[in-house]
Amino acid sequence: MGQKQENTGFRCGHCGCRVAPVDTGSYRNHCPRCLYSRHVDVRPGDRANPCGGLMAPVAVRHAGRKGWQLLHRCERCGAVTANRVAGGRRQPDEVAALARISLESPLGATPSGP
Repeated sequence: MGQKQENTGFRCGHCGCRVAPVDTGSYRNHCPRCLYSRHVDVRPGDRANPCGGLMAPVAVRHAGRKGWQLLHRCERCGAVTANRVAGGRRQPDEVAALARISLESPLGATPSGP
């Protein structure tokens, strides 16, 4: 499966927002409004993880060359992943939502287990 087939839009499982694919050559993996994701990838874009749980945004950090990232924790299995903050022209992540997450959890802190 090529990136074009994998980088598709979706409806957010948390807030119901209609989410378009990103236009930056990456994969869209979280809602730009509430920042929730779904635990579907083993590797970015592969959609091979059977868990499927909602992943709550728990922190924001800056990771050198990768830039700003959201840390998500799966509400079903507890896995923690890092995902790039989505920019671009089409549905960039909402700054207010990113600010809220950064205030709720110390910047760069890796959350502990569930």
